[in-house]
Amino acid sequence: MSTTPQSNSHGAATNFELLKNSIQKEQDNLQKLTQEVKHHEDNLKFLKSNVNIIHESIHHLQGELKECHSSVVAVESNGNITFINSEKQTLDHIQQLDETAAGIICQVKDQHGSVASTLRCTKDIVGIVASLGKVKDEELSRTLSEYLGLDTMLAIVCKTLEGVQALERYEKDGSIDRNTGLHGIAPTIGRTMKGRFHVFCLQSFRPFVGEFLSDDPQKKLALMNPRLPNGKLPPGFLGFAVNMISLDDIHLSCVTVDGYGLRETLFFNLFSRLQVYKSRADMLSAQPFITDGAVSLDGGMIRGCGLFCLGDRNEIKVQFPLVDSKPSIPREVLEIEQQIKFMEWKKEMLSSDIQREESLLNTVKCLLKAKSDGYRKLINDELLNKGRSPPLGQSTQAL
Repeated sequence: MSTTPQSNSHGAATNFELLKNSIQKEQDNLQKLTQEVKHHEDNLKFLKSNVNIIHESIHHLQGELKECHSSVVAVESNGNITFINSEKQTLDHIQQLDETAAGIICQVKDQHGSVASTLRCTKDIVGIVASLGKVKDEELSRTLSEYLGLDTMLAIVCKTLEGVQALERYEKDGSIDRNTGLHGIAPTIGRTMKGRFHVFCLQSFRPFVGEFLSDDPQKKLALMNPRLPNGKLPPGFLGFAVNMISLDDIHLSCVTVDGYGLRETLFFNLFSRLQVYKSRADMLSAQPFITDGAVSLDGGMIRGCGLFCLGDRNEIKVQFPLVDSKPSIPREVLEIEQQIKFMEWKKEMLSSDIQREESLLNTVKCLLKAKSDGYRKLINDELLNKGRSPPLGQSTQAL
């Protein structure tokens, strides 16, 4: 059976159309990928520009903050000694526990200052639980500190899971690598770490879902108070522990990447709806209204529902510092610190966006390279086939 010139011509035309369509499709794909690369590059340029702007703003605010601090350095007789001494006393007690992770972190910050915020294993740390909140009087401090216990009061608070993982590394056999993380830093300040230590990860907490009390500068949680049948509060009820913690302005919001503060994350998970009563008798009388435990200023303690803690009180030296009735820091300083905290939070968010865009850009570039190589191979193969194929007329004559 012979092949006619007409059928050969038809087949060649069909192959040519298929090739033409294939080449056009590859060109369209290449153009689309090139546009995607440009899109991600433009996004990166925009994000990095914003990071630079925020960095300059932070630098400017830090200059203003330094001037504000300089203007109040000499003002020591303004009735704020109680607050300053209380906070210093808490940190001193922590540092005296020289073989604990909390003591080492406080010592590192004391000796190295701002450098601690750049070290891989400490830059993600928000602080130690005992140093992150303040209360109005010694009895409340003693009560809440005893309820949490020493291990929790000394617990480290990190923003992210990566920050937790940076604190400690392990060998292949599961043993601790004592040359890295906090174990590696401890010898640089003449310390060694022993025993276990607790670390809270704010990113892993399920934050409080609800409203804040309106017009409350401390952003207290809008929890439903226990009520007697007559609508009144139980006798001796002082409030919820989570709302009796006073926070610095920089910890009220934007502590996590999602914009949550310490009250609705850390302290809500520590205390939940723990109720505080004036006396043990008041607490026991209010049992029907207690759901998540209660404490009293004279030592009474109910954990959860039905677990009563009896016996002598535990004396815990590491307690929450006291907040003075008068503002210890000028309002202007607090506002600048809050602005810096907010800027740093925005910078962290943008940095996360930059990492994501860089990852997407690298993926698209790899795909573009693969498509480009495939397109060049397609063209080269076609040119090679054309060079090997005889003219149409010669082929038909041979047949």
